[in-house]
Amino acid sequence: MTTTHHTPDLFALSEIRGPVLRPGEDGYAEEATGFNLAALHTPDVIVVATGTDDVVTALRWASATGTPVAVQATGHGANFPIDHGLLISTARMTDVQVDPERRTATIAAGAKWRDVLKATAPHGLAPLNGTSTDAGAIGYTVGGGLPLLGRTYGYATDLVRSFQVVTPDGTLRETDPTHEPELFWALRGGKGNVGVVTSLVTELVPLRTVLGGGLYSSGEHAEALLTAWAEWTRTVPEEMCSAFGVLRLPPIPQLPEQLRGRFWARVAVTWTGEPAEAEQLLAPIRAAAPVEVDMVEEMPCTDVDRIYIEPQDPLPARESCSLLRDLTPDAIGAFLGQVGPDVPDCPLLVAQLRHMGGALSRPARTEDAVCARDAAHFLESVAVIGAPPDAEAVERATTSLHAAMSPYSTGRTMVNIHGTPGDATDRARAWTPEVHDRLRRAKQTYDPSNLLRFGHTV
Repeated sequence: MTTTHHTPDLFALSEIRGPVLRPGEDGYAEEATGFNLAALHTPDVIVVATGTDDVVTALRWASATGTPVAVQATGHGANFPIDHGLLISTARMTDVQVDPERRTATIAAGAKWRDVLKATAPHGLAPLNGTSTDAGAIGYTVGGGLPLLGRTYGYATDLVRSFQVVTPDGTLRETDPTHEPELFWALRGGKGNVGVVTSLVTELVPLRTVLGGGLYSSGEHAEALLTAWAEWTRTVPEEMCSAFGVLRLPPIPQLPEQLRGRFWARVAVTWTGEPAEAEQLLAPIRAAAPVEVDMVEEMPCTDVDRIYIEPQDPLPARESCSLLRDLTPDAIGAFLGQVGPDVPDCPLLVAQLRHMGGALSRPARTEDAVCARDAAHFLESVAVIGAPPDAEAVERATTSLHAAMSPYSTGRTMVNIHGTPGDATDRARAWTPEVHDRLRRAKQTYDPSNLLRFGHTV
């Protein structure tokens, strides 16, 4: 099917309650722009949905006109420019309803994790959010969702009870393990391949506070700290979730003053047990290298952005990831050979290794499309993209790091942090061949015309 390269007749969209915007109109640029400014969107038309009915109408129109469709809430996961077609913005659909007795939350399509946390915290409950509460809950979850507390509770998608989703033919469907189970399966780890989720119901965990934060040493101590952390992760209980990273932080006011403009080696931790026990567990990490900045403290779950201190303002980013089988001495050497203190001109903002295992290694209660349960560690790289030649340097460094780590990899990625999707072979790396084939069959069932073709699709 040929992509539409002109603005189709919009009369059928007159029933949309929210704004319907075309290029050049007031609000178009603001609605098209997501958090990741590296993906510049130029759709023929934007539907700013105010509710499920708007999404249904938009998709019925797209189906009737053969117009390809993309959906965006926050744009944190934007890694592919939307060229022509229809963009459905769900950013105004932010409602969160909590059922404290059942310990569930119903989350609308555009809600950020901070919206969810604000609603759940008064009840002593928490969702399985990621490292930034500015990210959209729905896009994160349909990609599997690697939570701050993943080793303790599993993937975010493991706790989903049901979805409300509009398939590309404009049909509103409710799906759970017993109603359209194949659709339910594909939405849990298969990303945006089969429909536009308008809301989901997820279980919550009983949690008011966590102990969390970063232990920062000068980057020259990266090898000692990483070696100690790698050995430490082999023995810690599932309540301890952590990551080792090297950070080349710019001197900008958005960062804590003591961290600005420095090259750091950091161990970031999140712990759900007793704080006193965590202090004992952290002793080997604190002894491995001089700690210049210690930000580990008990905090309410609403404050967890303080743990990884990720950017909160839009920026052009290049991210990529690999799933690792193990973190051997050779793997440590390969990692530091790419991003360690002997590579002073490395353009990567963050190169980070997250500890997997625990609940992340166990099958979900209901089968899903997540293909990362066999990984011991998760490698993530993030860079801010500037103008050439900086952009080329970022691409070279990203490619070189993940190539150097490929001998220690499972061969797969995670769809949410895969980065810019390449050809079909590259996109397929987010799943096992069996799961990828099953996703293709689900795609043929629910989106036979391939209207949902933007981003990381099968």
